[in-house]
Amino acid sequence: MPSIAAIRALNLSRVPSTYIPVGVFVGGTSGIGQGMAEAFARMTKGRANIVIVGRNQTAAEAIIAKLPQAAESKYEFVKCDATLMRNVEAASKEIMAKHSKINFLVMSPGFFSLKGFDASEEGIDRKLATHYYARWKFVDGLLPALKSAKAAGEDAKVLSVLGAGYGGPIDIDDLGLKKTFSLSNAAKAAATYNDLMMEEYAERNPELTFSHSSPGAVATNIASSAQSATMRFFAPVMNVAAKVLATSPADCAEYMWHGIFSNTTGAFRIGSRGEEIGKKDYFGDEEQRKALWEHTEKEVRTSSS
Repeated sequence: MPSIAAIRALNLSRVPSTYIPVGVFVGGTSGIGQGMAEAFARMTKGRANIVIVGRNQTAAEAIIAKLPQAAESKYEFVKCDATLMRNVEAASKEIMAKHSKINFLVMSPGFFSLKGFDASEEGIDRKLATHYYARWKFVDGLLPALKSAKAAGEDAKVLSVLGAGYGGPIDIDDLGLKKTFSLSNAAKAAATYNDLMMEEYAERNPELTFSHSSPGAVATNIASSAQSATMRFFAPVMNVAAKVLATSPADCAEYMWHGIFSNTTGAFRIGSRGEEIGKKDYFGDEEQRKALWEHTEKEVRTSSS
């Protein structure tokens, strides 16, 4: 595996230079999403349009203020609580109103909770909503702009950062886990759902690129936004340990960009160093993929109506 310095150099050589790229970063106000937005701005030297989507406007403004500036720089924030599908729909429409082309859609929103099934007012578990359903809906809503970029001869790539290779078997009679929810089941199901989602989107849109990645252990600050007051209290201690044992968000971002730039059209699964992992630890089949798509289409559209 190349060194992180080699990965950075390779990424720089792959940055689009013949057009001003547009990158949308869902979950870009912290952690891996923030790292990827910052890396994108750094690699393009500010010659980019960057849309940061998330809940924390103050954090987004602080990130944007530190991004490199160029005459072509356009940086903006779109507020969205991704636990609700109606919010995802509104955010997608806001983005589409300003950007007819999108080159890179990166999704890494997280929801840290130790609760059991925690239904939103739309009836979807909040963890699964953030880790799967909202991502499906963002792709669905922004697909016309991705297609426009590809038609113009530009990059058009989607990355969902979650848990490629860490899924498990799914039950098509309990999609959404309303009968058999547990934290373990939710984590494994979301990873498998993301695999199947990317495959189905790729089959329906063969000219585009859809990837699902596993970032490995990354020193993010997700515990600080946990639903549990106890977890928030211990977040600083957990962060110190993570910095020693885990990859930094900046390095993780470079590896993830390496994976994005390396893949052409189709569906891909990416490991923690941006490497293609193929069908390693893969679950699901065509019947389950089709069933999941039909379930999701109904769930997210009913929820946001």
